[in-house]
Amino acid sequence: MAKPMFDADALISMFQGATARQGAQLKKAAGDATLAALQGRELTLKNIRGALKQVAEAASTGVAKNVTAGVDPEALLDKAVAGMDEAMLKAVEANRTALSTLMAQGADMRDKHLVKALDDLEKMEDSLFGAVKKAAEGAGAPMAAAWGPILEKMQAGGTLSGAQAAVTAEQMAEQMQTAVRSTRAASMKAAQALAESYTAMVSGVLIGMSEALQAGGEAKKAGKK
Repeated sequence: MAKPMFDADALISMFQGATARQGAQLKKAAGDATLAALQGRELTLKNIRGALKQVAEAASTGVAKNVTAGVDPEALLDKAVAGMDEAMLKAVEANRTALSTLMAQGADMRDKHLVKALDDLEKMEDSLFGAVKKAAEGAGAPMAAAWGPILEKMQAGGTLSGAQAAVTAEQMAEQMQTAVRSTRAASMKAAQALAESYTAMVSGVLIGMSEALQAGGEAKKAGKK
C-alpha cells in the first residue's frame, strides 16, 4: 500500500494532547488528513479503505496516549470519525461530478468500469465502517471499549457520507438508464431512417426501371414505323 501523504505523527500528537474543547479542531484535522491521504491516488475503493484505516489508527493511537484530566476517549474518537465522514462526503461528490461529466460527454454508461464505479459508490459507507472496526480491533482493551459505542452508533444510524452515497448512486443509476434508453431510441431512429431511405431508394430504382422500359417500348414502336 502507498505511504500516507498526511503527517500521521502530527495527527497522533494532536489527539494525544487534545482537550474536550477542541472538538471542532479534531474533526477538521481528521477530515483534512483523510483527504491528504487520498491525494495523489486513484479514488478506488481499495485506496479509500487504506486512507480511512490509516487516519483511524492514527487518531486511536493518539487518544490512547492522551492522559489529559477529564478527557473522554469516546468523544475524541467520535470527532475523528465525524471528520473522516465529512471527507468521504467530498469523495462522494467527486464521484458524482466525474460520472456526470462522462455522461455529458456521451460515455457508454454500460461500460464495466463505470458500472463498477457506481457499485463502489454504494460501498463507501462499508469502507468507513470497516476502517473504524479494524482500528478498534487493533487497539488495546481500553480503546476497544471507547470505540464500541461509536461502532454501534454507526451501525444504527449510518453515516452522512453513506446516506449521500446512496442517494447519489440512485440518481446516477436513473440517469444511466435514461442515457441507455436515449441511446437505444437514437439507434432505433437511425435504423428507421435507414429503412425509410432504403425504401425510397428502391422506389427510385423501380421508377427508373419503369421509365427505361417505357423509353425502350416507345423506341421499338418508332422503329416499326
